[in-house]
Amino acid sequence: MLKVIVDVTPMTAKPSGVGLYVANLITQLGLIKSSSISRPTKAGFVDGGSAELSPLDLRLFYQPGLKNWLRRDTSYPESLPGDLERYFFPYPVRISNWFINNYPQIFAKLLDPEFAKYQIFHGTNFSVYPDSHTFKVMTLYDLTFLRYPQYVDQVVAKYFKRVRQCLQWTDLIVAISESTKQDAIKYLGISPEKIFVTPLASRYTPQYFQDQKIDIDILKAESNYNFEIPYLLFVSTIEPRKNIIALIEAFNHLKQQQKIAHNLVLIGKKGWLYEDIFKAIANSPFRDSIYHLDYLSDQLVALFYKLATVFVYPSHYEGFGLPVLEAMNLGTPVVCSNTSSLPEVVGDAALMVAPDQPLELAEAILRVIESEELRQSLVRKGYQQALRFSWEKTTVKTLEAYLSLFA
Repeated sequence: MLKVIVDVTPMTAKPSGVGLYVANLITQLGLIKSSSISRPTKAGFVDGGSAELSPLDLRLFYQPGLKNWLRRDTSYPESLPGDLERYFFPYPVRISNWFINNYPQIFAKLLDPEFAKYQIFHGTNFSVYPDSHTFKVMTLYDLTFLRYPQYVDQVVAKYFKRVRQCLQWTDLIVAISESTKQDAIKYLGISPEKIFVTPLASRYTPQYFQDQKIDIDILKAESNYNFEIPYLLFVSTIEPRKNIIALIEAFNHLKQQQKIAHNLVLIGKKGWLYEDIFKAIANSPFRDSIYHLDYLSDQLVALFYKLATVFVYPSHYEGFGLPVLEAMNLGTPVVCSNTSSLPEVVGDAALMVAPDQPLELAEAILRVIESEELRQSLVRKGYQQALRFSWEKTTVKTLEAYLSLFA
């Protein structure tokens, strides 16, 4: 039996990004528990040579935040599945991070002997622990801290300092895109054989509204937004790496020179170093046509995707780029950057431009607005491209990564 413990600390009541990845991964791993696969080890098959084994004994590892720890709150997030075993780590993230950065071997001695029962610890929260009894697997999302340090603040930089520290004792890397894998090889000197690529997937399917039995008219009425006015859409964290100022400049140009009727809708929580973005909005002569909406329910985000004229994602750098995949799944034509992982996610199903060219971005958006034929072509290609990704495929590739440790 393959015994795996997965860090679910990033899961929150309102998950996004890493939290969505972890939630979907453990859901699919939980489903796989009842199936059977062959599990090789360094010495051959376990359990007397049996080739058909229960593949997974899965346990969830969770650390409290500092505030909850000080309040002695040892509760788990409500978003965790109730049918999987859990392990509550008695130290908050900040304390364990400090030990990892300064005294990792001392910290290893604080780990519960229960860890010795598990063959693999999968770190999803930018760290793995130096326990000598287990294989250490770490998910690597992107290398922004090395490629574009100007786009992260000092708090985030500390996260990535910890990543580099943990790589000293990490046995295997799970990268969320081929782009991230190549960055890890180039910038961190990690051997290609040590990196498995497990692409992500969308929280939406093309049948999302039918499967969820959602009445679009009722949802529109509840949204408190006027969908009668067409709009361009951006969905992601509000931070410099996403290149939102270039999008605002492109929007200003289209409103001024082409007199487009559209609004610009930005959906996402504030990240870091976002002040200049909101200054750009405030200074826009079309600021009354720019809307920033904070965290919305999955249903409302899906509605904005579905009804947008075009989804625009001019990001400088992505580890994967989930929003473009979500847009394609929901039938929205995509204009995005031609950088990092985005070309491998969109294939030929989007118009791609250089992120540092706002006028080229504006031209691409205008092409979609003006050509119904192009719109429909991008929608059809988007559906086909999105079929290449699913959380089942992500999880199967993750299992393959686990099993490679015993080859």
